[in-house]
Amino acid sequence: MKLLVVEDEVKIGRSLEKGLQAEGYIVDVVSNSDTADSLVGNGSYDLVILDWMIPGKFDGSQLAARWRQSREQMPILMLTAKTTIGDRVLGLDSGVDDYLIKPFSFDELLARIRALLRRPPVHDGDVLSAGPVSLNVTAKTVDYDGGPIHVTAKEFQLLEYLLRHRGEVLSKDQLLDHVWADDTRVQHNTVETFIANLRKKIGHGQRVIKTVRGYGYKIS
Repeated sequence: MKLLVVEDEVKIGRSLEKGLQAEGYIVDVVSNSDTADSLVGNGSYDLVILDWMIPGKFDGSQLAARWRQSREQMPILMLTAKTTIGDRVLGLDSGVDDYLIKPFSFDELLARIRALLRRPPVHDGDVLSAGPVSLNVTAKTVDYDGGPIHVTAKEFQLLEYLLRHRGEVLSKDQLLDHVWADDTRVQHNTVETFIANLRKKIGHGQRVIKTVRGYGYKIS
């Protein structure tokens, strides 16, 4: 999963980047609204962690409102030192999905991220599932036909992304951008290899992960 962190306090930004990467997320960190706006406009993120008081043309609430007006749909988690009810209302009305007051617990931040990334049609608590396959986001486990199977960290990230976008056709470029964005050396054949390896573990052929010829892959 690919996250954007917009935070102008260098120590907080670095700490968030390190902690989120340790949890398996791909993270971009920027310190101003102008760069953040450009990145969101030119790419796709699964979630944005947005500080309210940031330098640039817009503050956090204005930037969130701008994105919603542009029909950007990714969840937005606002970080701020503002504590009044009026501030919270303003932030939520601008289009953010959740609100976390500084200083905050990293564990609580992770829980809120997981909650925002859930997709109700395919998500039951911390479990993503499709047919005989279930993946526990928190425990980092995968079951197939009721029994546990071993997957590598990158296989887990690939399967999680496919499950979170169940029913959508995902191109190899999309998978590279969201699962391997931290490694620019990876090519399309790497995606093919990992898909083949996952299929060996969660059902031969296209029982779970289907190929849409000329477009990519999907889990129905």
